[in-house]
Amino acid sequence: MKRIISTTLLLIVTVTVAMAQPSFSDSVHFAGEKHFRNVQQLTFGGDNAEAYWSYDGKYIIFQKTYAKEGIPCDQIYIGKVPTAPGEKFSPKLVSTGKGRTTCAYFLPDGKHIIYASTHLGSSECPPTPDRAKYGNRYIWPLYSSYDIFMADTSGKIVKQLTTAKGYDAEATLSPDGKKMIYCSDKDGDLELYVMDLASGKEKRITNILGYDGGAWFSPDGKKIVWRASRPKTDAEIKEYKELLAEGLVAPTNMEVWVANADGSDAKQVTSLGQANWAPNFTPDSKNIIFCSNHEYKRGFPFNMYLTDINGKGLEKISRDKGFDAFPMFSPNGKKIIFASNRNNGGTRDTNLFIADWTE
Repeated sequence: MKRIISTTLLLIVTVTVAMAQPSFSDSVHFAGEKHFRNVQQLTFGGDNAEAYWSYDGKYIIFQKTYAKEGIPCDQIYIGKVPTAPGEKFSPKLVSTGKGRTTCAYFLPDGKHIIYASTHLGSSECPPTPDRAKYGNRYIWPLYSSYDIFMADTSGKIVKQLTTAKGYDAEATLSPDGKKMIYCSDKDGDLELYVMDLASGKEKRITNILGYDGGAWFSPDGKKIVWRASRPKTDAEIKEYKELLAEGLVAPTNMEVWVANADGSDAKQVTSLGQANWAPNFTPDSKNIIFCSNHEYKRGFPFNMYLTDINGKGLEKISRDKGFDAFPMFSPNGKKIIFASNRNNGGTRDTNLFIADWTE
C-alpha cells in the first residue's frame, strides 16, 4: 500500500461497511461510472491490491493476502492480462513467500521487478498493531525490517536495493526505469528519496514534517505525485512524532502533492480533508487520479476521483459503497486497473478489476 494503505485498512473499511449496511447492491459496474466500459473482474477472493501494469501492458503485478489459500499476509504475484473471452487469469507467486511484502513494480525490460519485503527480519508475518491502544483508530505499522529488493520474474532476488535500518518501501520507477522513488524513515521522518538504480546514489527530495509516501513519476518523467500528511497544531505534531517513535503512523489525514521530478517546486494539489491518497497520473501527465473518502465524514466509502494537476475540475470516477482504490492506467491509456470491494457478495474481499477507459 502504494502506496500503501495496507490490507489492514481494507479490512477495516469492509468490516465497517458490512456492519453499517445489512443490505447492499453489488455490481462490477455501477451507474455513474461513465468512464468505464467492459469491466472485468480478475481475482475472486481474499485481499488483492496495488496492481500495476508492466511497461508493455501485457502483465500486472500485485500483492495478495488470502488465508484460505495459505497466504496469511501480503505476497507478490504476477499474472498475464486476459486478452480473449474466457481466458483465465492465473497469477504466480514471485516473492519469497516469507514475511510481508508490499508495493511491487515492473522494470521496463519486463524481466525484473522491485518490491519491499520483511523476509530478512523474519519468515513469519510481522505483528499488526493493537488498535485498542490507540482509540481503535486506523494505525499503520512501519516495519523496520522492510527493505526493497530487485528480483527476476521467476522470483529470484538479484539485488537488495536498500539496506538502511528502518522502513524502506513504497517504491515505483521513472518511465525510463533508471530511477526509483521510495519512502523511508531513515532520517527520522517519513520522506521521499530518489535513487539512481545503476549507481545506488540517492537524494532526499522532501523535507517537511509529516508523512510523504506513495509517489509516482509522471509518464513524461517531468513530475512526481504523492500523498502527504502535514501536522500543524502542537497536538497534531506531538501525536505524529509519538507514533513515529513507536514505528507507527495514522494516515487518515492526507492530501495529494505534486513537484518537479527532483522534488523542487512542491505544491499541494488537493485540500479536501480526510484521506486523499493512491494518486497517479493520467497518460498525458496533465491530470491525476486518486482515492478519497472526503465526501463521507464517517470515513467510507473510498472512491476514485480525477483532477487536473492544479487541483481543478474534480470529478468522481467510481461509485462502489465500500472501497475503490489503487488506480493505474495502462501504458497506452486505453485501460485502467483498480482494486475494489465491489461484487464480493457482502464479504470482506477486495478484488482486482480492469476496464476499458473512455473519455
